[in-house]
Amino acid sequence: MRSSNPVLTRLTPENQTGYAPAPSGYSSTPSYQSPMSVGVTDRMTIDDVVVRTVALLAVTGIAGAFAWVLVPDALRGPVWIGAALIGLALGLFISFKRVTNPPLLFAYAAIEGVFVGVVSKTYEEFASGIVVQAVIGTFGIFLVMAALYKFKVIRSSPKFARVLGAAIIGILAVSLVSFLLNIFNVTSGNSGLYGRNTDGTGTMWSIGFSLVVIVIASLTFILDFDLIEQSVAQGAPKEVAWTCAFGLLVGLIWVYLEVLRLLSYLRGRD
Repeated sequence: MRSSNPVLTRLTPENQTGYAPAPSGYSSTPSYQSPMSVGVTDRMTIDDVVVRTVALLAVTGIAGAFAWVLVPDALRGPVWIGAALIGLALGLFISFKRVTNPPLLFAYAAIEGVFVGVVSKTYEEFASGIVVQAVIGTFGIFLVMAALYKFKVIRSSPKFARVLGAAIIGILAVSLVSFLLNIFNVTSGNSGLYGRNTDGTGTMWSIGFSLVVIVIASLTFILDFDLIEQSVAQGAPKEVAWTCAFGLLVGLIWVYLEVLRLLSYLRGRD
């Protein structure tokens, strides 16, 4: 697959080789796609992806814990918005430039950790225990998708990538329109795709939309797994493992935030 990590870079069609373009610092020559041209010890393995993914998740978790404890309530809003914007800009840069530089990737993980930490604390105050439930739900979804891919229940294909890409674009467009309508008070608090009832529970539309988003976000893992499988099979260099780990991190954060939102709709305020 040409693209597998962040949401927007998954929207590009496959290339003829079925392999990702060379990451930053590498040229897209035949030697990059040939297992014989890369030393055995320099080839990417599944373990490389696992180690790097765990490392990025650890940084995200630690940064989130610090943000949870250290960010004052009065600054929660500005920190939330600032981390979201910086993380989005850095994530897009890493995606389009195919960056495999570890310090930059760890910086992204830390910034996203701050964002996730502040958001999580807000939801935890809304409904006690919801964060632990969301974490369990997120990794449960990840394991289910891994099993579905392993046993070939769901496989990636050019058509699958195109349909999924179109669905992601649709979600982004609808979310943006809903956000703008809410800003200009066209929709009320209990209407629209993010509406809530007076007790904090979600409306039929908000719960339904959240479920759709979770399904789409979960399916992006299939593209990640496909990229990992193809990269290992074609003898990609170890640096590509950072690209794969980055994609998994983005997917996990997206699914976590959507599961958190869905649980808040179902539980309402404590």
